[in-house]
Amino acid sequence: MTTVLFVRHGLTAMTGPVLAGWTPGVHLDERGREQARAVAERLAPLELDAIVSSPLERCRETAAAIAQGRPVSVETDDRFGECGYGDWTGRPLKELAEEPLWRVVQAHPSAAVFPGGEALAEVQNRAVRAVRDWNERLGEKATYVVCSHGDVIKAIVADALGLHLDQFQRITADPASVTVIRYTPLRPFLLRANDVGGGVANLVPPPGVSEDEDGGETLTGSDAAVGGGAGTT
Repeated sequence: MTTVLFVRHGLTAMTGPVLAGWTPGVHLDERGREQARAVAERLAPLELDAIVSSPLERCRETAAAIAQGRPVSVETDDRFGECGYGDWTGRPLKELAEEPLWRVVQAHPSAAVFPGGEALAEVQNRAVRAVRDWNERLGEKATYVVCSHGDVIKAIVADALGLHLDQFQRITADPASVTVIRYTPLRPFLLRANDVGGGVANLVPPPGVSEDEDGGETLTGSDAAVGGGAGTT
């Protein structure tokens, strides 16, 4: 089982009012740098086999904070980069909310294609393929971080939960949040979603605990039929 921690980048001056997209030179602001330091401290108990980042500055800066003092360096993968919003890039969200496409993005995102940019379905496909490739590369015992963007993380979570992309707007990924998915041969298990303050001790696999014969987990996210899972003691 491979455990992936998806960390959204910290705040920037553009986060919220403007759709930054692939705008170059968007760095973490002071709030974002503090968030990056905080999430790095939270993840300190975990041994990480890799730290992978979107190529955009705000993600690389967040990932660099997590990598500080660790024996792993940050690797970049364009497939974890922000959605290509095309002509929408750099425009205020208040203005974009008046566009006819806005309603499609909110209610039927699988059909959304940004003018001069990507389809949200394409974003999901590339990001999920990237996760699968890294899982295979690092192996079934790996624990690693992916630092990416809100829509990308939401699309990955939707895939892990077996949800149609049209449901992905029901998922939230706040700045500097941690979302954790454990991948097994049978299915993925969502361990954390939009976690902005919890400890990570229960994400460390106990020694000698493995998957069951059918590929389900015997850890958090158990494949137990009833009762909500095995729980912890």
